[in-house]
Amino acid sequence: MELKLFDFKSVSGITHSGRLDSSYFSSFRYGVGVRFSSKLCSCRGAFPRVFVSSISENAYLTKKAIGSSDPEKLIGEDYIYRINRAYGASSILFSGNTRVLEAFDDEYEGVVVNPEGLPTNPDAFSSVLRFSLTHWRRRQKKGVWLKLPLERSELVPIAVKEGFQYHHAEAGYVMLTYWIPEGPCMLPANATHQVGVGGFVINHNNEVLVVQEKYCWNPAFANLWKLPTGFICESEEIFQGVVREVKEETGIDTEFVEVVAFRHAHHLAFEKSDLFFICMLTPLSAEIQVDDFEIQAAKWMPLAEFVEQPLIQEDSMFKKVIDISIARLKKRYCGLFPHRLVSTFDGQTSSLYYNDFNTQDPTCASN
Repeated sequence: MELKLFDFKSVSGITHSGRLDSSYFSSFRYGVGVRFSSKLCSCRGAFPRVFVSSISENAYLTKKAIGSSDPEKLIGEDYIYRINRAYGASSILFSGNTRVLEAFDDEYEGVVVNPEGLPTNPDAFSSVLRFSLTHWRRRQKKGVWLKLPLERSELVPIAVKEGFQYHHAEAGYVMLTYWIPEGPCMLPANATHQVGVGGFVINHNNEVLVVQEKYCWNPAFANLWKLPTGFICESEEIFQGVVREVKEETGIDTEFVEVVAFRHAHHLAFEKSDLFFICMLTPLSAEIQVDDFEIQAAKWMPLAEFVEQPLIQEDSMFKKVIDISIARLKKRYCGLFPHRLVSTFDGQTSSLYYNDFNTQDPTCASN
């Protein structure tokens, strides 16, 4: 988001020794309808840029120069706003010789630190972080989100020492948080679930596509012929993920039909919960090409033989999944199909899975 606050020509000649003339600046704000305040750096997720062509680099705007018509809205400390072209003319807040970390306000009265504006020196980061927390506390801010890139990992112990806590980590960064108010932290927790998919693929010969895992955590399952399964990727739809997993493990191209059931379990990998969606698919090819990295073997197995496996018969959940899938084949059961809809809550298109008898194809019927 860019705020063009100055006309490049009109600003010429208003600087004096690298400083703006406060009277000009104060009168100018009324002409464009923009008033400077303590939230100059805060613009709901974007960094507002101030384009100033004739102001020398490292020019400063004092609190007096950016005064408000309402004295009560002025910030209480003797702050200075610096216009620095090296950062695309971004505004950076100073107080005396110590500056506040570059950040913007989120919509929940919190603060999100700009990882690209972190001090290069760890000692400088320590003092700036401490000063910033004091400043945000005075502004009655709540949560602070601090994203430290992998190449700045030396800053992690400094932030932890100041009271930050781990929130989550990805391959390229670690996210830390700090809750300012008294009382319990209200920041949302890290993701609590992993999402898996399994593909029930059956051909016109009434054969099911099955695999044997190369690496099996339980020796009792070593000889089990099972459905192709896997985890969906970030930003991947369930119906896309299951088609991809089947293709990767067996080389079979498929078409998604519907979700026939899903399982919800807890305290699994890394103590996370797990959602597992069993999906029915129609094969579009027949030649199997096994993924040697994950799969020991794959084949088309007659449905009756697949169901009769002891491990299937002995496990109530496995058996129920197969019963549901067979009922679907006999048109006695209808699963869930994704419908693309837009929600006004986030303005995004997403998939809502539901059973719609009015639009369902004739291969599915109600019980």
